[in-house]
Amino acid sequence: MIAIPRVIPPPHSFTSRYNGLVNVLKTQAHVSQDIDPKAFPPQFKDPADCGAKEFTAVWDTGATNSVITQVVIDQCALKPIGIAQTHTASGTYLTETYYVNLFLPNKVFLTHLKVSRGDLTGTDILIGMDIIGQGDFAVTNHNGKTVLTFRMPSILEMDFVTAVAQLPTIPKVGRNDPCPCGSGKKYKHCHGK
Repeated sequence: MIAIPRVIPPPHSFTSRYNGLVNVLKTQAHVSQDIDPKAFPPQFKDPADCGAKEFTAVWDTGATNSVITQVVIDQCALKPIGIAQTHTASGTYLTETYYVNLFLPNKVFLTHLKVSRGDLTGTDILIGMDIIGQGDFAVTNHNGKTVLTFRMPSILEMDFVTAVAQLPTIPKVGRNDPCPCGSGKKYKHCHGK
């Protein structure tokens, strides 16, 4: 039996850095009517090249599917393709569904994405697990600054437990040992004060 290697398309990714710690992950996103990706201009550089409009998106790992507001529907002249039952904290209701192209930062985009209409506060788009689950998603808060990073498709498993176990250990410096800074002084008279 001959093993056929799995071909993984090159990943597309972006990183958003925030000033300080944030409790709402917002990025910019562009939406256009559902068009065949083969119809994109050959020199595709900007979502506006495809008639996409810019909106604010919130990332929500608690949402099963992605949602757009009536503002997005109106500005992009979207036509409904069906009805879906939607479950929210406020209850269950029926709403229209649409196919769209969604452009995330740094040319990360999804075509023929099914979204539903919903009422959102402070944003026009809610990015749900239907998108997040297609790639690798991480949020860090190092040095008091939140960083969101996302790539599609998923190319490797991220495991913070294993990553921490692989960090080099820093040997303990005794008070009378030379200071690791290279000053030539004893640690207790240098950085050990």
